[in-house]
Amino acid sequence: MDSPHGAAVVAEGFGLKGPRGWAFRSVDIDAEPGSLIAIEGPSGSGRTCLLLALTGRMRPAEGRAEVGGLALPRRMAAVRRISALGPVPAVSELEPALTVAEHLRERALLQRRFDGSLRFLLRSRAERSAEARGRIEDALAAAGLDPDTLPKGERTPVRDLERLQALRLSIALALIGRPRLLGVDDADLKLSDSDRAEAWRLLRSVAESGTTVLAVCSQAPEGTTVVRADTAAPAHAHATADDGNDSNDSHTGDDEEETADAFAETGRA
Repeated sequence: MDSPHGAAVVAEGFGLKGPRGWAFRSVDIDAEPGSLIAIEGPSGSGRTCLLLALTGRMRPAEGRAEVGGLALPRRMAAVRRISALGPVPAVSELEPALTVAEHLRERALLQRRFDGSLRFLLRSRAERSAEARGRIEDALAAAGLDPDTLPKGERTPVRDLERLQALRLSIALALIGRPRLLGVDDADLKLSDSDRAEAWRLLRSVAESGTTVLAVCSQAPEGTTVVRADTAAPAHAHATADDGNDSNDSHTGDDEEETADAFAETGRA
């Protein structure tokens, strides 16, 4: 697969306001194409909303930002076309009852339906099927997921996947569309130390292949472009204080509530 050209991400004074106040505010970013950008902060700090705003899924309230040269919020639809989401609670979650194969087939069909060029649609069915298989194989390889190693191969239901395997599947699904920007929420949630290190190696590999990666996390590793979500929002914003618990071990749901609140105010794009 040809390495996609990653999207540069630039923001200045970027902010988003929901019904309960500012989800985040005063965010500045200057990241080159192919960067690994870690949106760091405790659960409830606005990090998921920032991820969705930068991928064109939520409308900002102030400041300026550009993704791949496309201005937000004016070019939100165009930003959505060049970006893809891995796992984001309440937005792009895996269906536990579906198998790995069913998820892959569904995503490939959606890709062909909505993103195929006229030239692609005029190809024979055999050519289109071969193209879809090639995209799936490339995406699985980039995500480091070999279905043959799963308990029931491609017929393994998502509910039977380990956390790191599910993360790899979500990233593979996103990469089928060959995006310039990949957004991943909760990159280090409920992972052991070794699995967390493996997850960051995966995200770094995706970035090194040319795709810019935005990854929400509680603690960013070295070598990433770090954006602190919790310091971006003022004290009156809808954010919860860090209670000292490791968010890798427990997920309070604050991010999902915060995301739903901001969607209610800005409208889901």
